[in-house]
Amino acid sequence: MAGKPTSAPGTGILLVTANVGSLFEDPENLQKTWLREFYQTVNSHKPHFLALHCQEVGGKNYEESMTHVDSFVKELLSSDAMKEYNRARVYLDENYKSKEHFTALGSCYFIHESLKNIHHFDFKAKKFKKVLGKEIYSDTLESTPMLEKEKFPQDYFPECKWSRKGFIRTRWLLADCAFDLVNIHLFHDASNLVAWEKSPSVYSGTRQKALGYVLDRITDQRNEKVPYFLFGDFNFRLDSKQVIESLCSSATMQTVRATDTNEVDKVIFREMDNDRKVVLQLEKKLFSYVNQNVFRDNNGTPLLEFDKELSVFKERLHELEISFPPSYPYSEDHNEGKQYMNTRCPAWCDRILMSASAKDLVAKPDGEDKSISYDNIGPNVCMGDHKEHTARGWRKYCENRLAGRWTQRIHTHTHTHTHTHILYVHTEDPVKTLQQD
Repeated sequence: MAGKPTSAPGTGILLVTANVGSLFEDPENLQKTWLREFYQTVNSHKPHFLALHCQEVGGKNYEESMTHVDSFVKELLSSDAMKEYNRARVYLDENYKSKEHFTALGSCYFIHESLKNIHHFDFKAKKFKKVLGKEIYSDTLESTPMLEKEKFPQDYFPECKWSRKGFIRTRWLLADCAFDLVNIHLFHDASNLVAWEKSPSVYSGTRQKALGYVLDRITDQRNEKVPYFLFGDFNFRLDSKQVIESLCSSATMQTVRATDTNEVDKVIFREMDNDRKVVLQLEKKLFSYVNQNVFRDNNGTPLLEFDKELSVFKERLHELEISFPPSYPYSEDHNEGKQYMNTRCPAWCDRILMSASAKDLVAKPDGEDKSISYDNIGPNVCMGDHKEHTARGWRKYCENRLAGRWTQRIHTHTHTHTHTHILYVHTEDPVKTLQQD
């Protein structure tokens, strides 16, 4: 579990990412459970600055479920658990009628009453502005100067008739340290069969293209370069072809074709003896493996060799060491907190990544006692189809005065989508008064 901020003067920062799609389809149950866990996390860390990045705001049936978003936000802003956060900025992309712009992303930022020195960047005016009061922006975020939002072009993922994938970028100034926070949602695997065809899969290439586009956009010449944190639903998957070859190395393969199209619609791997027991059955939206323990034992870390998508960006993106089971897709049955659904190969889809300069805010210099951890929490709790994890580290970053203890949690819930990851930072250095607009 994450440690609480010390009593020494300083500033705590908590970064949270959550795919909240199912919260709005079952607000009476999942939303209440999620909020309870979220409030407990806030109370545990007591951050001064809290960033919550949400994906799939409004759920899959957004035309019907978007009405629940307002009550969700009002609850966050007015709850007793958040009463000490007297300033907030909430950016919700709710305009689902705008097909060319809708991303279903939501970026929410809360500032504790004790934090006197926090500024928000105006991308149009090119200057930081002091954060006062609570403000909510929705619908046409394209005209909001305090953020940059883009939806990926349709030709990035032509298999999906209407993708909601994209990113929102905001910039903040805490003490004399400026940093970007990027809420991101990348493309999923539309078919297990297509993902299995070659290594790396076509979907991996699509995510690589989209992520590269985001990195180029947030580091171009339009604005001064600053450390950045990307946290969201990256939809990273294991290399399907290689992981299946490993899991079914001693099995025989049988393909089943559809009678009308003659295309392969099912692949069955069987043991060569033992009455030819089925080891794995693969269909477009079915990944039924005989032994799910392989994804849980030793936290599934032997399978990390197949988690390769981030390696393409190893010079640009960094992450704390993974030591928790795959975060997706957990069962939707509230009695099955550890069980995976048989829809996809379990994978580490939801991550908190950072630039090299941002990693300097987390990593510790040589000679300091290292106690960095990255673990899951609530392993037996069902809240959606993703699970939560924690990471802890220590670093004094003298140049920018943003130093301290980070705690990352990745919360995976049990329904259509509810992944929550948290990164916590505490700086020992007291914030200084800035002469900013």
